[in-house]
Amino acid sequence: MIYLVRHGQTESNLARRYQGASDSPLTALGQAQARRMGELLSRLVPDTTGWRMVASPLGRARQTAGIICEAMGGALIPSLDPRVAEASMGSWDGLSLEDLEARRPDDIPYPERYFQSPDGESFDAIWSRLAAWLASVSEAENLILVSHGLAGRFLRGIYGGLPREALLTLPVPQDAIYALVGGTIAQIDCEPA
Repeated sequence: MIYLVRHGQTESNLARRYQGASDSPLTALGQAQARRMGELLSRLVPDTTGWRMVASPLGRARQTAGIICEAMGGALIPSLDPRVAEASMGSWDGLSLEDLEARRPDDIPYPERYFQSPDGESFDAIWSRLAAWLASVSEAENLILVSHGLAGRFLRGIYGGLPREALLTLPVPQDAIYALVGGTIAQIDCEPA
């Protein structure tokens, strides 16, 4: 079983900037979201024996993982895995959504904007990296994974066998957990603040 979590809201999220491989700290809301996800996970996983946590090495995911661990009683220590980091748009990382839209060619659908940067990761590269991580996880393992918006879309899409178009339009809440188990994906919402 995998419980997949997206990091809490960041300053860049608030400013509507695409972070990619760049980083920004969690906002107060983002910290509260991480606490609520940790509280929910402590109810879902009352005994962490046999569980492990994996997080993206990017600061926003590490910060979220730390808050979740604290809310769960501190028994888990996240290991960092660069394969679950956010997709990079290269020199476009950090641009506002408006700037990204201005760079998207008219004949490219909106969800494909992530792959238009001349020096960013391609769809196939992101797919390969995240599919390799998923293939390395045994179905018998119990994991909490702290990752990102686009990376989380890919992970759920690969796991669920979704076509590209559906994968790229999956929701990316920062106050929900996805349970990936037995070939199914279920969204578990946190209590509102």
